[in-house]
Amino acid sequence: MQDHRPSSQSMTSGQLSRAEALACSGYRYACHVMLYSDTKTQLFGRIPIRHIILMQMRFDGLLGFPGGLVNPSEETLEAGLSRELLEELGVALPISVEDHVDSCHAPSSSPSSSSHLITHFYVKKMEEEQIREVERAAVSTATDHGQEVLGMVRVPLYTTKSLASFLSHSFICNARAQLVDSLLRFNLVAPEELHKALTHSLKIHTHTAEDLQAALMLTEAKRKRF
Repeated sequence: MQDHRPSSQSMTSGQLSRAEALACSGYRYACHVMLYSDTKTQLFGRIPIRHIILMQMRFDGLLGFPGGLVNPSEETLEAGLSRELLEELGVALPISVEDHVDSCHAPSSSPSSSSHLITHFYVKKMEEEQIREVERAAVSTATDHGQEVLGMVRVPLYTTKSLASFLSHSFICNARAQLVDSLLRFNLVAPEELHKALTHSLKIHTHTAEDLQAALMLTEAKRKRF
């Protein structure tokens, strides 16, 4: 009998081959894609934007990549992802196996539990006008706009501070790690520049935590009054 459990090594690292992931039983599958293009446009007419990378603000206030749950017993991973993109972006985008980047176990909610979710991540490079068409369709024809998806956003790569601020936001599941890995894998940001951005992002996180604590104390004071 063939063993359809992931190997102990892949369970430890979280990484799986596409074939190994599809052989796992008792798991749900989620497919997401990073759409991006090169651009020669400039911010304020002087700061090179370099690349347009699309993400989305989800209904739960978290940042993530377009996509969703897919049932490989009913459709291929790529066909399911294309279906999700049509709903969320309003454009039928073909996704191929060649666009696949990695598959991995989703982070567990706690060290002792398993999410039983495997995420498949894709990266698709497009022409700039195609990216702009996606942005237009996402707010005009996408059925999920204003419901599951609150809007498309671009990852600001043009300065270290802007990227640091973006990375300090809250992301769904392993979306932040997928973004960082893709920035390095496709040479969209220099490693030293990304390191500076992440270091600054940690400082922003600390300041944000302090602000939240102050807001919580203010709320407690108001509660005691009433």
